[in-house]
Amino acid sequence: MYEKASRLAAGGADLIHLEVGMPSFDTPAHIKDATIAALHAGRVHYGDFRGNIELRRAIVRHLAERNALTVREDEVIVTNGLTHASYAVFMAALDPGDEVILLAPYYPQHVNKIELAGGKVVLAPLDAQRNFAIDPAAIESRIRPKTKMIALVNPANPTGRVYTRAELEGLAALAIKHDLLILSDEVYDQIVYDGHRHVSIASLPGMFERTFSLFAFTKAYAMDGWRIGYIAAHERFIPALLKITMNDVAHVNVFIQEGARAALEGPESAAAAMVAEDKRRRDLVVRRMNQMSGVKCEAPEGTIYAFPDISATGKPAQQVADEILERCHVVTEAGTFYGAAGEGHLRVCFGAEPYERIDAALDRMARYFSENP
Repeated sequence: MYEKASRLAAGGADLIHLEVGMPSFDTPAHIKDATIAALHAGRVHYGDFRGNIELRRAIVRHLAERNALTVREDEVIVTNGLTHASYAVFMAALDPGDEVILLAPYYPQHVNKIELAGGKVVLAPLDAQRNFAIDPAAIESRIRPKTKMIALVNPANPTGRVYTRAELEGLAALAIKHDLLILSDEVYDQIVYDGHRHVSIASLPGMFERTFSLFAFTKAYAMDGWRIGYIAAHERFIPALLKITMNDVAHVNVFIQEGARAALEGPESAAAAMVAEDKRRRDLVVRRMNQMSGVKCEAPEGTIYAFPDISATGKPAQQVADEILERCHVVTEAGTFYGAAGEGHLRVCFGAEPYERIDAALDRMARYFSENP
């Protein structure tokens, strides 16, 4: 898809990008200002391998207030984004041959990292007819003697689900019963809609001791290019995690950490305004896609993605995505990019383009679906 889009763009096509999961907003000014001030103050030298203590203290307060997680400063490691955090977890926790269950549709970046650590991916498909709800029985059927971990993305990319407490309790019960670890990717924890409430699985009884909770400043604060996130985990995991992080990056850029601290300690109005605009764009996408021939679109409960069902077209999802790109110059992703369980769907990102450009993209897509009922 990337190569096709690049070729069209090089030829002068006006592409509208609804595929890349990055915010269209600028990083709030108070975050930039804190970073610039840190530079001018001489915060340019080596720092703590775990992250600046001031930032880790801010993270501890933030997790207590927003995620009901009680952690200590020495149970937090600042990372180069959530991608780095998940890499460190897989490398630290997995031995060759260990199996990791991914809930499908799954986040594809996890696959390569599991394999780099010598692990093996096992898929537990979730049912689209049940809005991709967590199904403990389906997951338990995939648990074998070599199963070490379940990887969770909540709120979920690509489906937009925000898993309920009851769903997470079912998953937690499995983890405790079979003595499994949980990797919990919570990068979208602040981007939820319609009164849905994000619950960190590590906050459930008996789960902090077996969960790696991963967060980043990427989405909520429009800091994707800053590459900063963090791991919160029980003290028993920290030495192994540090063995990875201190040897692959030493520590995260020290003055950028001051910007991250400002994000947590500064006014919440900028982040709230971005979520409000994301919701406005989400409502537009859901309303307009449900008006298109052969398309059904559930309202995502969180994230910046819609996952419309286009199975009524009778065409494979990749073919539909390719045709929309070639005929409409709108870039989407086939649901099958997230595994076979995503067949019959597209992933449409409503966070990466302004409202007006999204509306224009939907005009083009409406014409495509009217011509291809």
